[in-house]
Amino acid sequence: MNKVELIDAIAKRTGLTKQEAAAGMNAMVSLITGALSNNEKVTITGFGTFDVGKRQARRGVNPFENKPMDIPEMRIPRFKAGKALRTLVK
Repeated sequence: MNKVELIDAIAKRTGLTKQEAAAGMNAMVSLITGALSNNEKVTITGFGTFDVGKRQARRGVNPFENKPMDIPEMRIPRFKAGKALRTLVK
């Protein structure tokens, strides 16, 4: 399911217009993105938790030149599914 299909499904299930559903969807994505950029955790009970993890610096190989290179430490977004979601997916 892509974003457009998700917006359509939200509109059908809630009775909102597609524009209202899109506005709600975009607001939610924007709020989660903003919280993660401020290094905050976002928990949606029954669904899961979005947070920011740290990937350690490491040595890698440049695939074009086949030479070693340093990959710097970086922050990455993570999602951990909640128990209810994990149970439904099983």
